Amino acid sequence: MKDKEKEIVDSKIAGLIDQGTELKGDLTFKGSFRIEGYFKGTITSESLLIIGERGKVEADIKVGQIIINGEIKGNIQASDKVEIHNKGKVFGTIQTPRLIVEEGAFLEANCHTIEKAAPSRPGQEAKTEN
Repeated sequence: MKDKEKEIVDSKIAGLIDQGTELKGDLTFKGSFRIEGYFKGTITSESLLIIGERGKVEADIKVGQIIINGEIKGNIQASDKVEIHNKGKVFGTIQTPRLIVEEGAFLEANCHTIEKAAPSRPGQEAKTEN
């Protein structure tokens, strides 16, 4: 990741599980969240989840976007994008409209591309034919 992009992502972090911390349970958040420690459970958000280089996650994950520099075991559903960087490791399944895997990343997963849902406009209803 470019330094400027890293600064933007880091400056908007709303929550953190830091190195040396272990947490088990259900995690929901708004804004970006970073994991540098260990987490086991479920993660749900429409926002960005970042797994740092020291982060280890065993979870069912449903987020808007995810950036992986550490290790994940589990199911990942991202409504926008999954990025696996060169130090990232993923074991499990991935469902997303966009998947980016850098050279050097480890991927042992079933990957499914899905269509990105079109945003609905206020006052607009879906048309159905009879």
